[in-house]
Amino acid sequence: MDVSKLMFREGLMDGERILVTGGGTGLGREMAEGFLKLGATVYICGRRQNKLDETATELMEAHGGKVVAHACDIRDADAIHAMVDAIWADGGALTGVVNNAAGNFISRTEDLSVNGFNAIADIVMRGTFYVTLDVGKRLIAEGKKASFLSILTTWVWSGSAFVVPSAMSKTAIHAMTQSLATEWGRYGLRFNAIAPGLFPTKGMSSRLSPGGQGGNSKNDMNPMGRAGEMHELANLAVFLMGQGAEYVNGQTIAIDGAGYQANGGTFYPVLHALGDAEWEQLRAMIKGTNAKDKADRATG
Repeated sequence: MDVSKLMFREGLMDGERILVTGGGTGLGREMAEGFLKLGATVYICGRRQNKLDETATELMEAHGGKVVAHACDIRDADAIHAMVDAIWADGGALTGVVNNAAGNFISRTEDLSVNGFNAIADIVMRGTFYVTLDVGKRLIAEGKKASFLSILTTWVWSGSAFVVPSAMSKTAIHAMTQSLATEWGRYGLRFNAIAPGLFPTKGMSSRLSPGGQGGNSKNDMNPMGRAGEMHELANLAVFLMGQGAEYVNGQTIAIDGAGYQANGGTFYPVLHALGDAEWEQLRAMIKGTNAKDKADRATG
């Protein structure tokens, strides 16, 4: 990310303590960098300690400050509890949580297994709730204010063919955002969400656009003719998490160049026309990516 394009003043986030789930790679890493550059202490978690350590080192070498890496599978509520214990022991309560960790892949729904569905739902829906509940209960007990930000998609308003587990799970977190904004607002806890359009990352490309065949992955489908740039996402995340936006609560904000208005931002327009052989080819590419990731976790 080009940090010179951050629109906020240096030191805006001094004293903030923010946890970013899925912070070792992709959008999570970019937001973590923005928070760090502006003065926050940042905690990142994910399943691969070596990748998290690498990210933490790179970000601190570039910007100074403090990034702490925690290997944590957010599908495991006990592992979350232990991680949050360690964060509290390292300086006290968090002031912010970014629920960014996710999983997704394109598939015809009739080809899904129960395990395939749960692979997404357990991370996106259950894991996000586990993190929010564990941190939220501590903040309420201590009378501390904080901001929660979840990374969603525009499918929470429309659904999307060929990514049904993600569409269902992200919609559940959209409902959580609205629900807790009202229920926990009295405790000084804010809940907002961002619905990004196309912000290319390695993980997104390999599972949602294998071989460049994903349904919403083409710039020419967007009214602005381009993908989003990482500093644009980071600026919105900082606005929602930083000082001065305390009255913004219960909102899901799209950042997609009006893609949702133009074409729904879904996978239907391209993928509905694929036949059995084409789907088999896409499945093989996704399985190859999954096998590589599994091997990386085993060695890391």
